[in-house]
Amino acid sequence: MSNIVAIVGRPNVGKSTLFNRLTESRQAITDEISGVTRDRHYGKSEWNGQKFSIIDTGGYVQGSEDIFEVEIRKQVELAIDESSVILFLVDATTGVTDLDLSVVKLLRKSDKKIVLAVNKVDNATLLSEAVEFYNLGLGSYITLSSISGSGTGELLDEIVKHFKTEIDVVNNNKPKFAVIGRPNVGKSSIINTLIGKEQNIVTDIAGTTRDSLNTEYTQFGFDFTLVDTAGLRKKKNVNENLEFYSVMRSVRAIEHSDVCILVVDAERGFESQDQRIFHIADRNQKGIVILVNKWDLISKSTETSKKFIKDIKEKISPFTDVPILFVSAIEKQRLLKGLQEAINVFNNRVQKISTSKLNNYILPLIEKNPPPAIKGKYIKIKYCTQLPVHTPTFAFFANLPQYIKEPYKRYIENKIREHFSFSGVPIKIYFRKK
Repeated sequence: MSNIVAIVGRPNVGKSTLFNRLTESRQAITDEISGVTRDRHYGKSEWNGQKFSIIDTGGYVQGSEDIFEVEIRKQVELAIDESSVILFLVDATTGVTDLDLSVVKLLRKSDKKIVLAVNKVDNATLLSEAVEFYNLGLGSYITLSSISGSGTGELLDEIVKHFKTEIDVVNNNKPKFAVIGRPNVGKSSIINTLIGKEQNIVTDIAGTTRDSLNTEYTQFGFDFTLVDTAGLRKKKNVNENLEFYSVMRSVRAIEHSDVCILVVDAERGFESQDQRIFHIADRNQKGIVILVNKWDLISKSTETSKKFIKDIKEKISPFTDVPILFVSAIEKQRLLKGLQEAINVFNNRVQKISTSKLNNYILPLIEKNPPPAIKGKYIKIKYCTQLPVHTPTFAFFANLPQYIKEPYKRYIENKIREHFSFSGVPIKIYFRKK
């Protein structure tokens, strides 16, 4: 089960600095690909062998001081709904403020674990003055400085202590297909059409969503679970920051899935929010299929779909080997084709290529087009193999792996994709010392 930590607190307490410290330090070590799209509000982290996601709610709150309080309330309510642990950050240099107290009021209604962290504790005076945060009534706190990094180890120890460790046993062996996307793109309509009953309430209010719903499904002789990120939500809550809402909702669905079916609104095009959700699925190494819904509402010429595909591929680059289908939930057009693509992508994701087959195909190509020499040193790649992990990952063994640059990795990936079927699936390639 994936754990989500939401960082909440009023503006300027250092949420983004802490977020960067908790995510980047790990990513800098494990992401060998340079130029990975990093979403500044969503990141992955790991501590003591436990992996988790972090959401910086502050990144979504924009506007003048007077509307901050309203915005923060919305973010905290959503964080309470979606996260496993809430990290409440306060500022030692300002002490307890009215806004801190209003956040505490909201947090008290939650049954989630709250970890109180006092930031900007950079000297002994601030350390002794931090005792005033006991007045918040949240129990003990942890002091830290997100700029220098002191105290972050103790903070992470405290956070991971409260993670749920139970495994998602139900349907454990069945592949999970998550239907994800911005609010009001037609996710529920697509699922209702596929399963042939009005399980999810469909309205034209953006974001009538609350809980992920799982539906057992069999199609083309293939059993799987459809995970819908939709369900009824009280009307009074539909005006909150929808960008934050759909990212938070999508994160949980993406992490629990094998394949993500990203639904896009044809009338609005592929927006930055769609791009953000796509990259979260990509970074989590999930299979991806893009369905452009409401295609029946578009006035089309012969070039319309080509232009649409070109626009999407530019925005999701460099991972562009993704099936894109134009569908209509209302007209029931091509939805089964979309499902069939999702099944193909799942099969692509779990396939294992034998080492001999891989070497017989790729080594002659490498010999014909070797990595460019650096400082007069020639790079020789001797051998490659697919690693025994959940997602397609390949290790290439070379004499000087450190000199192999990103363009050559892309070349290798493209050649693998040309010959073996990995459509819709992110591939990882590592170069190791032989």
